[in-house]
Amino acid sequence: MIAAVLLACVPLRAQGVEVAPFGGYRFGGDFFEIVAGRPVDADGAPALGVVLDVPLSNGFQIEALFTHQHADVSVSLRPWSAPARWRDSIDHWEGGGLQELDEGQVRPFLTGMLGLTRYAAQGDNEIRFTIGAGGGVKLFPSSRVGARLDGRLFATFIDAGGSAVACASGQCFVALHVDVVWQVEFTTGIVVRFP
Repeated sequence: MIAAVLLACVPLRAQGVEVAPFGGYRFGGDFFEIVAGRPVDADGAPALGVVLDVPLSNGFQIEALFTHQHADVSVSLRPWSAPARWRDSIDHWEGGGLQELDEGQVRPFLTGMLGLTRYAAQGDNEIRFTIGAGGGVKLFPSSRVGARLDGRLFATFIDAGGSAVACASGQCFVALHVDVVWQVEFTTGIVVRFP
């Protein structure tokens, strides 16, 4: 058992753990409209974060991601009043996998992740379940430092409910209602590979 664990660590040591701080822009996210019950002017905002990749084998890596977006949004509290400005933030904490599709200096990849999203505004915050997916390319002009270009899609489950519509002979048909907030993020980062 111990020998198997030690043998599995040899490729890990040879490939190196990658850390990539990044910046970019995130679009979408109707969470604040759902809460406010009215349109909110939030066309997108800059996003910052960091991603950590731990290699396993055959180009597969375990990945952890944190990304943060801070935005000022306009909210009309009353039909006859001027819109109020709220300072909102959205954080994604996710873990999952990354599959590199090629080796060498140019490495296209796909990702799939699960995690939590935190929405915060005006002294209140909510945490919800999130699924993320994406893809991009890693560019390594040297063995230790490179660039990473990413596109990510986040689906955050805001509210879900279900009810039995009809039951007969021990089988039931269930109606589900799910509110999902969609966000898309495009980022560029610097990859540092540690031995």
